[in-house]
Amino acid sequence: MSHLVQCMGMSLEPGFPFIKMHGLGNDFIVFDDFVEAELDTPASTPMTADLAKAVCDRRFGIGADQVLWLRKPHDDAADVRMEIRNADGSVAEMCGNGVRAVGILLARKYPSRAEFVVETLAGMKKLMAAGNGFQVSMGVPTVSSPSHAGETLTLRDGAQLPFLAVNVGNPHAVLFVPDLEGYPVEKFGPIIECHPRFPGRTNVEFVEVRVRSNGSSSLRMRVWERGAGVTLACGTGACAAAVAARVTGKVQSDKVELVLDGGTLYTSWAGEGTPVVLEGPATETYRGTWPRTAS
Repeated sequence: MSHLVQCMGMSLEPGFPFIKMHGLGNDFIVFDDFVEAELDTPASTPMTADLAKAVCDRRFGIGADQVLWLRKPHDDAADVRMEIRNADGSVAEMCGNGVRAVGILLARKYPSRAEFVVETLAGMKKLMAAGNGFQVSMGVPTVSSPSHAGETLTLRDGAQLPFLAVNVGNPHAVLFVPDLEGYPVEKFGPIIECHPRFPGRTNVEFVEVRVRSNGSSSLRMRVWERGAGVTLACGTGACAAAVAARVTGKVQSDKVELVLDGGTLYTSWAGEGTPVVLEGPATETYRGTWPRTAS
């Protein structure tokens, strides 16, 4: 039986319920074993690398950049635990767009609350309702390049690519380019992701600084996500790009607007030693059931 029929509620056998969600087109399949199910027993969904790859496949599966698995938190201070698998089955520490999607589910469960805490592999993340979405305190970023001026990546063909390494709970390489729309993101993204400089692989942000007529700046960004490839948006990537732009003097304001392929995100960062805050929307698309025989 096709997965489409399963999603239409016509399954002949019990399966794994899922929620399809996205943040600016960066899309997720959410297997919720806690927020709505409130399971105090071992999770019912076996979140393996093979299952993640199968459901994320855009031709033979549901299609997504990542899988979010919601579980009972290890720490009672959190409302839920979010574990993440990329489309290639690998584990991700954190997802800024995904955690806002989880915020939607928590807000429905606790309608009288405006703040929530999500446990992740990158630590506790505090969510606050804001406008048509959520603000997320993403933690204190680390600029891990030897100098805030950045470093240079040498490719096999001898090409030299200046970049800045930033960690926002997960690793990022931020490259500033003069003309983003004409830049070969698909060429350099996978090369940089798997470069020996990054033994655990890295996310890659390609960023153009754009100056408005009033003198203020915004960032136009495209992203190559570790384990997922080109995506329409990346929350942690937006934070890394804003931090890199700030420490290199390319933007002066604490607040930065980032224009991604899927829409606009906003960050706020007071400087070294302080957490970076991400703000943006998230959306639920539809719900369905993944057949157990397909996993």
